[in-house]
Amino acid sequence: MSATILVVEDEPAIQELVAYACQTNGFKVRRTDSVRAAREAVSGELPDLVLLDWMLPDRPGIELLREFRGQERTRTLPVIMLTAKGSESDKVAGLDAGADDYVVKPFSPRELVSRIRAVFRRRAPELSGEVMEYGPLALDSARRELLAHGKPVKIGLTEFKLLTFFMAHPERVFSRSQLLDGVWGDHVFIEERTIDVHMLRLRKALAPHDLQFMVQTVRGLGYRLSQRAET
Repeated sequence: MSATILVVEDEPAIQELVAYACQTNGFKVRRTDSVRAAREAVSGELPDLVLLDWMLPDRPGIELLREFRGQERTRTLPVIMLTAKGSESDKVAGLDAGADDYVVKPFSPRELVSRIRAVFRRRAPELSGEVMEYGPLALDSARRELLAHGKPVKIGLTEFKLLTFFMAHPERVFSRSQLLDGVWGDHVFIEERTIDVHMLRLRKALAPHDLQFMVQTVRGLGYRLSQRAET
């Protein structure tokens, strides 16, 4: 799963630098240069993370950050502030407003990518671009490769995405609607029962490795990934 990053930056050179750094490290990039444009972009399809400049031409970026944190749909959207405002009071204000991190200009592309991955490790491990391991399973999202007991697993793209999400949140139970939002995004409208079909396919993909038991149905609640046998 390639994470989508929304870059909100009005300086063309910095916007280009940030976009290039993200793209060369496997992230998808969308760009805007104002609060208004960013608001419109987020109202359509939610990105996985926002890189937000403080000083934008129409309104301060920190006001948009406060809007995000005040709305249910964007309350948990990861946001990293990118700004030349480097005083301690500015950093405190940005973090108190809900920023996940605060990067002061000028910064190196390597530092920025490292900060992005750190936020993903905390908030959405499946999007960090790093190999995920859970029990006998090892999943490399960058290569779209799944190993079970060290052996390759043949698996469909949607099932791969589902398993990636589950491996980021092992033992947690998710309803069908939560899985739809987490895997397909809140902008996609499909029947919740479609989840059941893909869960069946996921079990079949793991069956040759005797791991189908890990994909568990929790009656009346949804599904979970667990190493413990179902009771």
